[in-house]
Amino acid sequence: MTHRRKLVVGNWKMHGGKAFADALLTELKALGPWSADVAVCPPALYLPQCEQLLAGSTIAWGSQDLSAHNGQGAYTGEFSATMLKDFGARYAIVGHSERRTYHAENDQLVAAKAKAALAQDVTPIVCVGETRAEREAGHTDAVVSRQLGAVIRNLGARIGEVVVAYEPVWAIGTGLTASPEQAQAVHERLRQQLLAATPAAAQMRILYGGSVKPDNAALLFAQPDIDGGLIGGAALQAADFDAICRA
Repeated sequence: MTHRRKLVVGNWKMHGGKAFADALLTELKALGPWSADVAVCPPALYLPQCEQLLAGSTIAWGSQDLSAHNGQGAYTGEFSATMLKDFGARYAIVGHSERRTYHAENDQLVAAKAKAALAQDVTPIVCVGETRAEREAGHTDAVVSRQLGAVIRNLGARIGEVVVAYEPVWAIGTGLTASPEQAQAVHERLRQQLLAATPAAAQMRILYGGSVKPDNAALLFAQPDIDGGLIGGAALQAADFDAICRA
């Protein structure tokens, strides 16, 4: 089996404040290092705190989104991969189901954002996942392969440089979690789709996201094609996030 170093990324979503970020980042820095790669993605306003507090630590930081436009421009409210790089960000989450749902982001926009991130050597964490209705209708494979396929077509040979995160929409913030077997089955199919596009897929990391907690992380991460997690609620508690990073 190919050895891929695990990656655990904390997605804070729209949580926190200056004092919260200061306390959580300071605590995490004291708890590390881990045998996995670890990163946090706070609201973009707190990236300067990440740069200040985490510099020189083993914890990387990134953004929950970015603009599909690079450089500068008349795009009010947006920020580019160039700006993220200014604050030392290594990752950018793209295509999270909440962005797809609340901001009507389609597969093409997600692919364009992934390309914009890579153009500045910021690693996109590309999220794919099906709703409960899609799973119950037996459409899981079709949905995730369509979402990933758009990114593969847009990035071409550079697809091997992204991180993929499988996040079943029905398991995000609901307390429901895909069983390790359910998650592994989708991860395996995603890896096969990636392998058809690039031999680098054997080394690519595919994360699982969706109600990952300290008590289920080890079983999920033990699956052959699950290379870590994109963590929501549990990333807001230092002890929980630490336990997941150690899993």
